[in-house]
Amino acid sequence: MHADTYRLYGRSGWRLTLKGAVGSRPFRAIVTMRLCQASRDARVPWKYLLPLCKLLHRSATRRAGIDFSWQTRVGPGFALTHGWGTVISPGAVIGSNVTLLHGATLGRRDRITAPDQRSSAYPTLEDGVWVGPHAIITGAIIIGQGSRVAGGTVVVADVPPASIVAGNPGKIIASDCVPDVMNAAPLDTPASQAR
Repeated sequence: MHADTYRLYGRSGWRLTLKGAVGSRPFRAIVTMRLCQASRDARVPWKYLLPLCKLLHRSATRRAGIDFSWQTRVGPGFALTHGWGTVISPGAVIGSNVTLLHGATLGRRDRITAPDQRSSAYPTLEDGVWVGPHAIITGAIIIGQGSRVAGGTVVVADVPPASIVAGNPGKIIASDCVPDVMNAAPLDTPASQAR
């Protein structure tokens, strides 16, 4: 949670985490997601707090106006700006220091391969990715490290690292771009490890 707090305030500490959890709707959802995952991974007796943490997370996401499963794999330093209308599927993988703006969708894409056979796939956002408002990313799509997805973009193919993609369907409009990570959290472990 310290890396998430750092993204919000440019510094971290338990008091700031508590301040963000009380005063910021989208940050509260991140905190409750982290609490659910910590409780799931804890030993007894802390493991028994998972039902309470899940209830808190459900309340936090409803109040924030987002659909965000506590089971989503999210790396440290996650920033959810504004939040309203954001949809994050539980199968999505989000790297470190990723920023999502309001209305972004990280969704599942289903393919019917034969009668009664369905395959599902989810997107992966690598470290330092920035996703603008109302962008749609569904299926087995990888957004490369440090890339930016412009607002309203519908991503239909993988995006190479350090690229900017825009439009519907999304097209690469710039390469070798500088990542847009405000208050990038310093990380002690390899950044690509999502929790």
